[in-house]
Amino acid sequence: MVAADFCRGCVIEERDKGFTRGRRMAASAAVRIAVDGNARYSAGKRRFWSGTPEVYFAKGIDNSRLVKVEDPRRNREMKQFCTALACLFMLVFTYAWQHFKAIEYGYQIESAKRELSNLNEMNRALHLEDASLRDPERIDVMARRMGLVPPQPGQVIRMDDATSDAQGPVVASAEPAAGILAHP
Repeated sequence: MVAADFCRGCVIEERDKGFTRGRRMAASAAVRIAVDGNARYSAGKRRFWSGTPEVYFAKGIDNSRLVKVEDPRRNREMKQFCTALACLFMLVFTYAWQHFKAIEYGYQIESAKRELSNLNEMNRALHLEDASLRDPERIDVMARRMGLVPPQPGQVIRMDDATSDAQGPVVASAEPAAGILAHP
């Protein structure tokens, strides 16, 4: 251990002979007790510092005129190191990007599955509602409540027949347009 004292630009060091801090404090306490008059601890008395103090003077060195010489080998090594580090960074970044995209796509797939399940349930409910609304008995009961009566013969015209009846009125007919001229 080295004890140092900094004063006015000089450093004073005293070297001890392997004492640790705790042992040094114990030795200091033993010396204090012996000085106070307690003879019990005077048998374990050791010297606190040993050796001569060494004095060093700090000298300022001006390095402003020094010029650094470029080392091409060191520059090449640094370029290779930076390139390898950039490649490693890109690999790690690509892996992380793929990982997070996979997680994001997983969430999107689960959301789409939930939405599909909800839409299937809604579709089933709408089919049930459609079937209940198309029930002929329900329609007949509602029509009678509104005061409607069954149709008389000849009042019903079937639109799904391919053959047109000459007996009933014509709703629409397709005739070629003769009066329209095309521009050349």
